[in-house]
Amino acid sequence: MLKQVADGVWVRQSEWVWSNTTVIRTDDGLVLVDPGITGAELNELADDLDQLGLPVVAGFCTHPHFDHLLWHPRFGDVPRYATPAAAEVATEARERAQAMAAETAPDIPLEPIALVTPLPADNPLPGELVEHDAHAVGHAALLLADRGVLLAGDMLSDVLIPLLDPRRSGQEDAYPAALDRLEAAAKDVDVLIPGHGAIAEGHEIAARFATDRAYLAALRRGEEPADERWGKRK
Repeated sequence: MLKQVADGVWVRQSEWVWSNTTVIRTDDGLVLVDPGITGAELNELADDLDQLGLPVVAGFCTHPHFDHLLWHPRFGDVPRYATPAAAEVATEARERAQAMAAETAPDIPLEPIALVTPLPADNPLPGELVEHDAHAVGHAALLLADRGVLLAGDMLSDVLIPLLDPRRSGQEDAYPAALDRLEAAAKDVDVLIPGHGAIAEGHEIAARFATDRAYLAALRRGEEPADERWGKRK
């Protein structure tokens, strides 16, 4: 079921790793951000969208991990955007993403996976993109400043630890730099939507940043972070 978290912004959470789909109302229709995750849940999401009575006009993938590259034919044949870097990775890794999706939930429609378009310079999406180099190539948050909402992608979760990209060097510096960019974007927002886990509101937003910074600081000191979130390093 969709939960309204701000004016024209709804969230639906999957049972799979607490994944969040965000729906944004625009003047033209609805924009879907990171829809997921099982085929049954995507069908239920389509039912929820029917209740809103507006067409889906675009999708947005915050980064090119398989669980953020999903789609369903009922959402329509509309542009599905990602940053140019993320779109390139998604295209190259499409078969791998399809295989991972099939293994995770066999009822996921495989054909639409990773069919994303590089976001043009004029940005047809609502809000402002906040790009950074943490977690995944081409990762971008979406700031809806007029609604007081920041969609953070796979950052600032209350259930997942900060996941540095093991395939790229410099993540120890890139991750704190990304938090700096996101914190600047979040200074006037009331709602923070992570890719996985609970929505943060009010003072909880600052707490998310503090928790992730503490985790990263412990890693830099060579310590095991005192962090009980799911996905903690063994």
